[in-house]
Amino acid sequence: MQIITRLPELRRAIRSARKGYKSVGFVPTMGYLHHGHLALVEASRKQCYTTVLSIFVNPKQFGLNEDLGNHPRDFERDGRLCRDAAVAIVFAPDVWEVYPAEFETSVEPGELAQPLCGAFRPGHFRGVATVVCKLFNMVQPDVAFFGQKDFQQCAIVRRMAIDLNFPAQIVTVPTVREPDGLAMSSRNRYLGKQERPRALAISRGLFTADAEFRAGERDVAKLISSAMRHLKEVDRVQYLELVDADTLKPAASPLNRPGALCAAAYIGSTRLIDNVVLTP
Repeated sequence: MQIITRLPELRRAIRSARKGYKSVGFVPTMGYLHHGHLALVEASRKQCYTTVLSIFVNPKQFGLNEDLGNHPRDFERDGRLCRDAAVAIVFAPDVWEVYPAEFETSVEPGELAQPLCGAFRPGHFRGVATVVCKLFNMVQPDVAFFGQKDFQQCAIVRRMAIDLNFPAQIVTVPTVREPDGLAMSSRNRYLGKQERPRALAISRGLFTADAEFRAGERDVAKLISSAMRHLKEVDRVQYLELVDADTLKPAASPLNRPGALCAAAYIGSTRLIDNVVLTP
């Protein structure tokens, strides 16, 4: 496994990996890896000859009073996990490598960035789109892998790849969960002992609505209401919305095309997101 911090070295390594027209898979992360990230690596290794994983805590996707300074970091642990997962290249650039002093260009996502998390985190998806665009240009992958837990992010990245003519295929990997159903996230480490059980209200609500949908319920308001009964156990629901899976606009009733039931909620001071995809 190579650990690379500079772009010229990365490009040399990618050229070497591509000899014989071999494919390159890419897993972008902000580090503090968990089994969700490793599922992306596994998917990449099944589909591509070489897997590149980036570790970069992107300052441009954090707003005022958000947890950039407290974002968990453990590069030594991440390195061990990557080595055990047979990652070929870990790209871990410094901030100045990605955003030099004179940097002033950003990628502005469109309407997909307005609802859900976008309504509560101004500029967040501009930062996401910008760094993913830069990483795509740096790594130039054939396939890039993202987790379904960040459903809105996946939709924005897919749209950006189409609009800006990136040749990379975008693959969404299903959410990886703890045995009790909690979606894996680096933020779960912030949950206290009394908070961790209450966090399960999010997945329980989503699973309840999913079960009713599978049983034939198609009324959007009823599906949202079923999930909300469980989410009353959290400290604050930021949003719970059933949206069209492609446009992210509010889903119409009866639900006769794929939708995503998306939630963001606070357990204490910890903000968690989750979703289930409902496909007729």
